[in-house]
Amino acid sequence: MNTNNRNVTYSTIGDYQLPNLILNQPRKPLGKYGRLRRTYLMQNRPVLYNTMLLNGSLYPHLMEVEQTAESQMQQTMAQLLTQNPSPDKERNQMAWVQHMNSLKAQAEELVLMELIYS
Repeated sequence: MNTNNRNVTYSTIGDYQLPNLILNQPRKPLGKYGRLRRTYLMQNRPVLYNTMLLNGSLYPHLMEVEQTAESQMQQTMAQLLTQNPSPDKERNQMAWVQHMNSLKAQAEELVLMELIYS
């Protein structure tokens, strides 16, 4: 095993020297938006994904996206409810559910385009 000046150790496998990488395990599992961002990076930005993975910045980035997306969802839902008040929940539950689902879909579309797929 060799060690360079960055304290990275290497193992010889066949004719190749491969770094012994130890990735920090996440303390908290990723939520929906963090997982969507990870999948997007893996499929559409593989160089960025691998760079972030190797330098340890991937998990913090995904957690930041997760928290920002959740916060933006709440803010957007509140704004949409102000602009489009919902029907009375007690008198017309199905209309209320339909209205809230529609607002959630609108808010989520904005979050996905602004945070996840950019």
